Amino acid sequence: MNLTLKIWRQKNAKDKGKLVEYKVTEISDHMSFLEMMDVLNEQLVNSGGEPIAFDHDCREGICGMCSLYINGEAHGPDREITTCQLHMRMFNDGDTIFIEPFRSRAFPVIKDLVVDRTSFERIQQAGGYISINTSGNTQDANATPISKHDADMSMDAAACIGCGACVASCKNSSAMLFVSAKVSQFALLPQGRVEAVDRVMNMVKQMDDEGFGNCTNTGACEVECPKGISLDNIARMNREYLKASI
Repeated sequence: MNLTLKIWRQKNAKDKGKLVEYKVTEISDHMSFLEMMDVLNEQLVNSGGEPIAFDHDCREGICGMCSLYINGEAHGPDREITTCQLHMRMFNDGDTIFIEPFRSRAFPVIKDLVVDRTSFERIQQAGGYISINTSGNTQDANATPISKHDADMSMDAAACIGCGACVASCKNSSAMLFVSAKVSQFALLPQGRVEAVDRVMNMVKQMDDEGFGNCTNTGACEVECPKGISLDNIARMNREYLKASI
């Protein structure tokens, strides 16, 4: 395939940035999207140009680092996949592909397609954990009976990889789906009930402090989420927040 790529280039957070056009040829439809980006970067380096900065790590759909906005969609045109799992067979010969970073005030651009998502980490640090006694007198988790239904729902919420697609796809740049998943995975388990009040209050406060918007109820976040995190988690977080407030 021969493709035209229009890629966002930005030297640093203070630079205005712009779309720059590149041509790539002889791209196999078996390549992943990131492999195609590697081919382009190799061409740029060989010609004395500066390679395009983009995040990646596992390239197995686990870490969530490879977050790109492709043709107006977080992670591209396929569903329930990350950018590294997107293959070039989703595109046609001669296509023009727009590639941009995730857009949000809380995700400032570092360089080119790389954004700073440490705001998610700060939300996690505010309450996305369970405090455990490690004195040697800890109770075996398997000794606490949990219904399979609750365990399955908790595991579904815990599947969130924190990639930020929910934020990028929301017109308000809301992080509600991410935060609700991190709240829900503990709210559904007895181990998480001890700190339930502090957890939801602290995480929601940190989310607001980071500058994320409120939920729009349009459902774009669930559609673009590579792990299919359900909007039900937002409803659960709202209930948890209401109970904690009272």
